[in-house]
Amino acid sequence: MRFGIQIVPEDRWQTAREKWRLAEQLGFDHAWTYDHLNWRSFRAKDWFTAIPTLTAAAVETTRIGLGVLVASPNLRHPAYLAKDVTAVDDIARGRLILGLGSGAEGFDSTMTRRAPWTRRERAERFAEYVRLTDLLLRQPVTTFDGRYYVASEVHSYPPCQQRPRVPFAIAAAGPRGLRLAAEYASYWVTTGEPNRVESAPYEQALPIVRRQVEALEKACVEAGRDPAAVARLMICGPSAGGVLDSPGAFFDAAGRFGEIGITDFVVQWPRPCEPFSGKVEILEKVAEDLNRPRNR
Repeated sequence: MRFGIQIVPEDRWQTAREKWRLAEQLGFDHAWTYDHLNWRSFRAKDWFTAIPTLTAAAVETTRIGLGVLVASPNLRHPAYLAKDVTAVDDIARGRLILGLGSGAEGFDSTMTRRAPWTRRERAERFAEYVRLTDLLLRQPVTTFDGRYYVASEVHSYPPCQQRPRVPFAIAAAGPRGLRLAAEYASYWVTTGEPNRVESAPYEQALPIVRRQVEALEKACVEAGRDPAAVARLMICGPSAGGVLDSPGAFFDAAGRFGEIGITDFVVQWPRPCEPFSGKVEILEKVAEDLNRPRNR
């Protein structure tokens, strides 16, 4: 199993840089940030955007994988996203992972448009979004005429450091999203119960995630893809809580999620208050235990 950390982009860089450096020093396999204009209780608080944050993190680190969980149609056209991704992957020397999700209702979806998208429209937009982003990152020139997105001779130079493109981590819970993950993703991403906005004990997420893994594997088979080719990434914190209450809780949760097929286990950087309240000392103790000789 691989282990990751997700960092809320709330700190000015002189403070934030120490978290990203420490994430690498602690031996985590990957580190992630959010991609929102405003998010939940942070709306009236400091909040920095994902692309500049990842750019700075790429300069501060040398080994750790870097990613966003997740970019969505709420914020930018695929052409702009693809150009940003190529630039960050270049600065990171091929360490970027692009998390993609359909987005949700909330501040991001209402601040810059008059009418919210229906659930059906959001799903259809996301399918086009993934398809077009894939094309833009794979080929030098792209023309695309979709229902929601168009691209007219978009030139994509230089290409990504990683070929044929940066790996996608696709967040999905429903059948249509899982089909996209089966077709395009290197990682499938889940937080547990879909659309849950309050944290609950991680044990409650286990049967939900087990069913999701089974559905993902079925979608892979139907798409003609080996299910083992798609890593399964669990993000703890937003809905599955209690994972960093103690080192024992962390290893119990990681072990139990691993038993049902999770390959990548991501926790939130502990904050002094909710959400994600916790102690950095526990995270450091977990990392110390993880870095002891083990089969990874």
